[in-house]
Amino acid sequence: MNVFDMTKEDFKKVPERGGWSRDIGEFSSLVIIPLDYAHDSGWMCMDFVAVSKDGEPICRLSGCSDVLNLDGIGGYGNWRLGELPNRIEPKGWSIDCLPCGYLRLFSRSTMTAGAALSSFEIYAK
Repeated sequence: MNVFDMTKEDFKKVPERGGWSRDIGEFSSLVIIPLDYAHDSGWMCMDFVAVSKDGEPICRLSGCSDVLNLDGIGGYGNWRLGELPNRIEPKGWSIDCLPCGYLRLFSRSTMTAGAALSSFEIYAK
């Protein structure tokens, strides 16, 4: 099923990634799903669904995060991949709204996901 045709109920059926830090590889966009419970910080939690280049949902990624960090915490990229602070190229981040009301984050590059933590990190390649 394509994310543009999915309802909020359909998103609830997308499987979890199977481990809080399992690498799922690269994906093309990320659907942001607000949840109805708060993190210990008091901020509301979010879940995220990774989406393939064909618009198919891959898996849910978190469910416990109250922050989404683009290109890592501080926006400096993934140092583990060899990117140095202040030396990453702009990625052209964009957000649109799916028919079901959830937001879809995408970039001109493919993305990878960090672990399911309070501060969830995604990186554009």
